[in-house]
Amino acid sequence: MGLAEPVRQALSGLLMIEQELLLFAGFWVLVGTVDELAVDCCWLWFRLTGRARTGTISRDEAQAPLRGKAAIFIAAWQEDQVIGHTIRHALSAWQQDDFTLYVGCYGNDPATVTAAIEGADTDPRIRVIIHERAGPTTKADCLNRLYRALCDDEKRSGRAFRCVILHDSEDMVHAAELAVVDAGLVSADFVQLPVRPEPQPASRWVGGHYLDEFTEAHTKSLVVRDGLGAAIPAAGVGCGFARDMLERIAQSRLAAGNPGPFAAECLTEDYELGVLVSRAGGRSRFLRVRDAQGDLVATRAYFPARFRESIRQKTRWIHGIAFQGWERLGWEGGGADTWMALRDRRGPLTAIVLACSYALILVEGVLGVPRIFGWSASMPPPPILGWMIAIGLFSLIWRSLMRALFTGREYGLAQGFWAILRIPVANYIAIMAGRDALSSYVKTLRGGQVIWDKTRHDAHPAAAGGVLAA
Repeated sequence: MGLAEPVRQALSGLLMIEQELLLFAGFWVLVGTVDELAVDCCWLWFRLTGRARTGTISRDEAQAPLRGKAAIFIAAWQEDQVIGHTIRHALSAWQQDDFTLYVGCYGNDPATVTAAIEGADTDPRIRVIIHERAGPTTKADCLNRLYRALCDDEKRSGRAFRCVILHDSEDMVHAAELAVVDAGLVSADFVQLPVRPEPQPASRWVGGHYLDEFTEAHTKSLVVRDGLGAAIPAAGVGCGFARDMLERIAQSRLAAGNPGPFAAECLTEDYELGVLVSRAGGRSRFLRVRDAQGDLVATRAYFPARFRESIRQKTRWIHGIAFQGWERLGWEGGGADTWMALRDRRGPLTAIVLACSYALILVEGVLGVPRIFGWSASMPPPPILGWMIAIGLFSLIWRSLMRALFTGREYGLAQGFWAILRIPVANYIAIMAGRDALSSYVKTLRGGQVIWDKTRHDAHPAAAGGVLAA
């Protein structure tokens, strides 16, 4: 094929870019494949040896009295559309009486205050706490305000709480949650229950990709962490902390001027708190339990249904876990903790590798046209490139099958099929969130303030007819 010299030079340049992208993406896909296969092998071994068995809880056990008083913390800013549903559903689902639900609000957010009070009605187990500062501060700051209210209540009553459980304003709790957390804290200082995103027919792609990611993470990855004895990060919902452990962490933060156990300057204070439990010598557990009807004892919620909100949410996660986690938590712990920390903080690198992979597809498309008409490459690819491409193809097929398997088992075969189709959507969100997380982190290094860039919620599963077995 005869080509003008400028065109030939441009194609030769693209050919060099093609090989560089193939080598870069191929290397990191190889590393990722080894990492994921190691997790898969651990999970299979734990399953075969019975160490990853899902427990069960009977109806009587789910309704049994608690071993001590529980406190539930919910920080709420501009959540008037969902907070009332959350409170009413929790009161109707939980059969125990020995708990207090603390809802943190702000005086300059009267709609949320009103919705919380209406949801509580006259139930004495609900305490709506108005922050003395105007909102939004940060979620951790709001949680610390609730912690101070808890301490004040303990002094007035002369009775200490046994545990503190965290939830978000949009959560739909399970009827057996308090019983499972209460039992788990007999032998642990922190327990985390699974999170189960609810399907949204109007958002099959964006909202649906959370089904795939959380199901695989909370069926396999966290099970492996638990089996290895690595630190369990708190998800901020459905997680329970022993009261004395929370006080120990709060006291350790006083020297840094932090008025409570939650790091007010951290975007993922829940994740950090879970890791700190392990570093303080406490025992952490991830508990998978099913009720008498076979339903998973998990926190259900609707996740963002639009690209913009999903990217913003994951930007906050990557910023807090990858960048602030590296800066604030370092690399303490044993081999299992280091391995899991590397996995947690790979978000920015994953975004780069994915972006390069999709750029490679564009380059291949451009080069494909002259190749069809007979243009031959003058630069032979290195032999290792073929192996990398083969491993990358294997990784794509294997990961797709695993994702479909986990999603299909929890949500049905149709959702398992959609899990494969949603992979490009998840990749796009990961790329954009990684880019935005780097940008926001650089701004904080230049003196920018960390703010509560939360996701607004307009719908609640309970309002859509969601019901959990009592």
